[in-house]
Amino acid sequence: MLELSFPPARPSIYNLKAVCLYGNRRPRYPASFFPSSSYAYARRAGKAVNRLESWLGQCCYGRLARGAGQILCCAEQAWETALSHFCIEEYSTKTLVHECCEKKGKERWNCFEKQAPNPSYQPL
Repeated sequence: MLELSFPPARPSIYNLKAVCLYGNRRPRYPASFFPSSSYAYARRAGKAVNRLESWLGQCCYGRLARGAGQILCCAEQAWETALSHFCIEEYSTKTLVHECCEKKGKERWNCFEKQAPNPSYQPL
């Protein structure tokens, strides 16, 4: 069975240093990671992680990265946007959607946060 580090944890003041410092040491999921058939859910989850990690890199080291407050704001927006895209993709399939995607607003974000296997963002 495939093991994905999904969902990603919500960026916070407690994990922001690790979010930025260890970004290149956390897993990414290229298409070759998945078997050629099935695993559509895992592919969507992997795509969400890849998307978020790319955006976090921009938050931490991009031209606009100025101070922890701005970096955290950017990282939080990246996290919510990546998971929103994931939920949109989940609803575009004919399978059951991830349980957190069925929730709205803060309930959705809290659901994803509670399920995150690596809340500290430390390398696994």
